[in-house]
Amino acid sequence: MPLILFNKPFQVMSQFSAHPERETLADYIDIPNVYPAGRLDADSEGLLLLTDDGKLQHEISHPRRKQPKTYLAQVEGEASPDALARLRNPLDLGDFVTQKSEAKLIQEPAWLWPRNPPIRERKNQPTSWIALTISEGKNRQVRRMTAAVGLPTLRLIRIAIGPFSLATHPVLPGEWREVDALELEK
Repeated sequence: MPLILFNKPFQVMSQFSAHPERETLADYIDIPNVYPAGRLDADSEGLLLLTDDGKLQHEISHPRRKQPKTYLAQVEGEASPDALARLRNPLDLGDFVTQKSEAKLIQEPAWLWPRNPPIRERKNQPTSWIALTISEGKNRQVRRMTAAVGLPTLRLIRIAIGPFSLATHPVLPGEWREVDALELEK
């Protein structure tokens, strides 16, 4: 029962079936019968876990299991203490209210790979980096949360799911490695 940790590049679809315009997981991972435990939008990057075990997939991705997911978001504008406080508390996004989360202002990590293609920088518009940890994962939730507090997301990278992190299990974009599923129990 493999558990695959994959660093999904920007613009890659979180599916194995062919896509008419974009690369998919099949372009990177040639292991039979594995499938993603959760998804990342094509315009998001970072950690994706894959397995061939349905029970393990459920353990990783089901909202009731509350596996925390940590994202780095490069946002347009300066993240104020008020905006960060709003991100930490339940936030009404119209169709649902988020749960409490962890949000903090960070410096761009030195280990972070450049995005390809690069983010289009606007000279007169500052950007900030936010580390945001949530335990749910609704469609485009992090992007919607940052937009709701006036900080549109320019780049979004998931760096951790539960105990699995790109910091402790480093892989470059487009690369994968097998990890021990027993780490979920720690």
